[in-house]
Amino acid sequence: MTEEIWLKAYPENIEWNQTFDVKPLWAILDDAVRRFPNNDVIDFLGKTYTYAEIGHQVDRAAAGFQRLGVGKGTKVGLFLPNCPQFIISYFGILKAGGTVVNYSPLYSEQELLHQIEDSHTDIMVTLNLKVLYPKMKAMLEQSRVKTLIIGNMPEALSFPKNILFPLFKRGDIAIVPNDKQHVAFAQLINNDGAYTPADIDPANDIAVLQYTGGTTGVSKGAMLTHANLYANTMQGRVWFEGVTDGEERMMGVLPFFHVFAMTVVMNLSISIAAKIIMHPRFELEPVLKDLDKKKPTLFPGVPTMYTAINNYPKLSDYDLSSLKFCLSGGAPLPVEVKQNFESFTGCKLVEGYGLTETSPIASANPLMGVSKEASIGMPLPGTRIIITDREDPHKIMPQGEDGEICVEGPQVMLGYWGREEATAETIIDGRLHTGDVGYMDEEGYTFIIDRMKDLVLVGGFNVYPRHVEEAIYQHPGVEEVTVIGITDDYLGQAIKAFIKLKDGQTLNEDELKAFLQDKLAKHALPRQTEFRDELPKTMIGKLSKKELVAEEKEKYEAAKAASS
Repeated sequence: MTEEIWLKAYPENIEWNQTFDVKPLWAILDDAVRRFPNNDVIDFLGKTYTYAEIGHQVDRAAAGFQRLGVGKGTKVGLFLPNCPQFIISYFGILKAGGTVVNYSPLYSEQELLHQIEDSHTDIMVTLNLKVLYPKMKAMLEQSRVKTLIIGNMPEALSFPKNILFPLFKRGDIAIVPNDKQHVAFAQLINNDGAYTPADIDPANDIAVLQYTGGTTGVSKGAMLTHANLYANTMQGRVWFEGVTDGEERMMGVLPFFHVFAMTVVMNLSISIAAKIIMHPRFELEPVLKDLDKKKPTLFPGVPTMYTAINNYPKLSDYDLSSLKFCLSGGAPLPVEVKQNFESFTGCKLVEGYGLTETSPIASANPLMGVSKEASIGMPLPGTRIIITDREDPHKIMPQGEDGEICVEGPQVMLGYWGREEATAETIIDGRLHTGDVGYMDEEGYTFIIDRMKDLVLVGGFNVYPRHVEEAIYQHPGVEEVTVIGITDDYLGQAIKAFIKLKDGQTLNEDELKAFLQDKLAKHALPRQTEFRDELPKTMIGKLSKKELVAEEKEKYEAAKAASS
């Protein structure tokens, strides 16, 4: 396969064969502060912060972290939802010379303990909320964490919310001890901001230790260097042509602790001096109200968010015309969801692709060119997408034939923290092996067939769950669907579909089978179908299979035990 086949249809205003400067990641913030000091960088539930204000607070945070002993190699955890303290802490840690370790507020204590010990996190930043602090108090007692920096939610809110929150949300606020292990965030930044600039080697110093989702076992820390994250931010800035520095408004509902939002919402916004309309979590009606009133121009999300908007019965009450484009990532974008969203809103919805290990963006459909349905688009500038043989990782497949999708580029991680063997199994011949199966068409657009690990062998036939899901999504009554393989004593494996129906819709198993008869081969038809009110989702809201796989395995083993 000719590696640069995508040049045939590459966006005419974007040069693919370009390199990117290597700088410390905080340079994107310093540059925005210098160019647009009086522009707003954050709108957090109505309270705004300018670039100059955040720049000063980041410098004070850097000085505060250094006084706590943070320097090169120090791991500082962020156990935060989207809030101003996240951005201030993130860039403050980096300026102090430390490494950011992101933690999901949804993690269990066991998951937190594993990641803290594995990453060597000694300091953690969190908020004085009952949904967060008790877990961190337990980590202070059980793990190597020595210091908790505690942010105060009312301090981040505008008047009168800052007064009303402690009064009406008193039950949500945790009681925090006043001792040496607890440092108030206000105390951290209570200084003149005179920090000592860190001597950073962007190509080799780790900016962020970003843990994988752990869907195939214990999560691993991807070592993302300053150069990885800076380059990926610049790649995104080049790709998203049509945006204007200092004039865009970014809808920030994806969680910053996830790599997708960290780069595409937070870092990319700051690189173009955009305003981030920040939400602590995705709630449909508040998001629609801000889309209507605050007029964001950019909206990255996951497919389930666009599905929720599509199916909102009062969508016509909201004006979404300010949106220039929406980017979908984190999970495959069903064709039905894309078509319906574009029809309802008039906004182009393009699908991109990436992984934790690629900082994360590797490819995307062009904004100004052809956006091919069901495609993850073309490689970003300076990036190669290569399809290799699934059995022989050194062999490159001819154009059009399927194999494992691999990525080369400046955004590819340094490796996995403390796991040399896993790194060697993932980065081969300088290419990151993604574990995704796909092919590239004659114009250089890549199409994912499915995850290699999700492949289901039904009576010796390969069945890709995504193919079955796309067929089921064509039914007008289906809102969400997840397909997995289950154990079958005769066939080895069989297909099971889990379906959430749209409000007011009805569908049974026999009706679904009849609908799918002319859309799927016999061996790909679901052997079982289960209808549910809700389907499991990951921390960023994408549909998750692992819980369903575990449920079905437990059911099968229980049935076998009962029959023996």
